[in-house]
Amino acid sequence: MTVAAVGLTVLAVDDEPPALDELAYLLRADPRVAEVRTAGDAMTALQELEATPVDAVFLDIRMPGLSGLDLARVLARFAQPPAIVFVTAHEGAAVDAFALRAVDYLLKPVRSDRLSDALDRITPAAPPAGHDDETIPVELGGVTRFVTIADVLFVEAQGDYARLHTAEGSHLVRIAMATLEQRWAARGFVRVHRSFLVAAAHITELRVEPGGGNAVCIGSGPHAATIPVSRRHTRELKDRLVRRARESRA
Repeated sequence: MTVAAVGLTVLAVDDEPPALDELAYLLRADPRVAEVRTAGDAMTALQELEATPVDAVFLDIRMPGLSGLDLARVLARFAQPPAIVFVTAHEGAAVDAFALRAVDYLLKPVRSDRLSDALDRITPAAPPAGHDDETIPVELGGVTRFVTIADVLFVEAQGDYARLHTAEGSHLVRIAMATLEQRWAARGFVRVHRSFLVAAAHITELRVEPGGGNAVCIGSGPHAATIPVSRRHTRELKDRLVRRARESRA
């Protein structure tokens, strides 16, 4: 969520008073923040939000009772949900945070420059939602890394998960293909098969396979891949590629 208002009202939520005080102090020090409210647990935060909406919630994840992830799921059902920024000492929930469409994921102790980055994503100066430099947290060998959407060549469905394929390798994320299809349509991703979503900008060729089916070639060199195209998606994909070719010649 990108907030189109000047002077943000934010709610900071953490069950540890020293951490909450420090976060509130850093938020108040930023000139883009007009008001900072605080809550020591998720239930108090929910009561605050039901009474008076805010632009953004800076939210700890591990709290007694209702966790930060649980609260974020509740807030996602609001008619106008606030932007969510998770603030935590634990890296392991980054993938869950992405699935909940969090704006950012800050690790404690919070640095002022990272807090400023998070506010950039909320305020009008930030790239709009769906910008190609948006990152996706992925876990590799117990370490959380961030993959840029612009680097994703295609996505492969694997049950309730999706595997993101880049030139550097592949990464499994816990998010449904249908969700990515809807969210990434504006970024140029197109469904070509029930199991594949491809970045149209990386398509180098649409061809007929020896068996009669269609396929697209993605990328080039050692990282090239051939993706099947189902019959129901062929016409739409051809039309899209023709439009792209015309626009490139215009």
